Amino acid sequence: QTSLLNVSYDVAREFYKDINPAFIAHYKKATGKDIKIDQSHAGSSAQARAVADGLDADVVTMNTTTDIDFLADKGVVAKDWRSKFPNGAAPTTSTMLFLVRNGNPKNIKDWDDLIRPDVKVVVVNPKTGGNGRLAYLAAWGQVRAKGGTDAQALDYVTKLYKNVPVLARGGRDATGVFLQRNIGDVLITFESEVVSVDNEFGKGKVDAIHPSASIVAENPVAVVERTVAKKKTAAEAKAYLDFLYTPEAQEIAAKHNIRPRNEAILKKYPQFKPLKLFTVDQYFGSLGEAQKVHFNDGGQFDKLYSAK
Repeated sequence: QTSLLNVSYDVAREFYKDINPAFIAHYKKATGKDIKIDQSHAGSSAQARAVADGLDADVVTMNTTTDIDFLADKGVVAKDWRSKFPNGAAPTTSTMLFLVRNGNPKNIKDWDDLIRPDVKVVVVNPKTGGNGRLAYLAAWGQVRAKGGTDAQALDYVTKLYKNVPVLARGGRDATGVFLQRNIGDVLITFESEVVSVDNEFGKGKVDAIHPSASIVAENPVAVVERTVAKKKTAAEAKAYLDFLYTPEAQEIAAKHNIRPRNEAILKKYPQFKPLKLFTVDQYFGSLGEAQKVHFNDGGQFDKLYSAK
């Protein structure tokens, strides 16, 4: 029996718990063969480093393209990984929104409320998780989306991180800080985290607030060429990632509050509120460029956070 290891980011755990049995049944029907899928989840960048260091993932399913580019640079995934699957090899997307405590006691409605002196914000460290990088870029980009300049965006983001009492390691850690340690008034996280919170902590603990503008967070996927060459699992790995584009898998994504690429399925789910969405490329050139300017050692994030 063939087994595949899917190395993925923190908050996709429940999604893949539902995807995997659906794929196993689909694969059996299509090929007559049994297959086993193992999962590994942690902060996306930590996961990418683990794979680079030798963790034998057959596929990686991440929440930022830079984590897969990092593996491409190491020769672990194909250089042209984006062209291997539709939509730039991102079968789903998400966006960043706010989770507030039930009843929204601080009356948080939009980004400007996050820099009020009475508000504490929980967010992932952008150096350790894609969740944190996208939260930072969403905060910066929303100023630009309103017609502001990069200087005004820097001013806003500097004020925002002054209101951050603790930087979480990954998306799930951030949720724990917010709900188990009871720190902060608002959590900036992926739209998909709403379902995980309801499942893990019970419905009614948080309210989801959609800000006026936010970022498109692509969820890119790739076959780990190094592993599949060794294990002879290239066809199975490709079939697994192809499955993510099927209507069945896109429906599972929607149920987990992950935005499907399939427009007809997206429209069926009213929780995907229309908001002003901008892409990374619009204001930052690319995630790679943003990484250099904002998140590399000595970059913009280090400067504003150390001055806190």
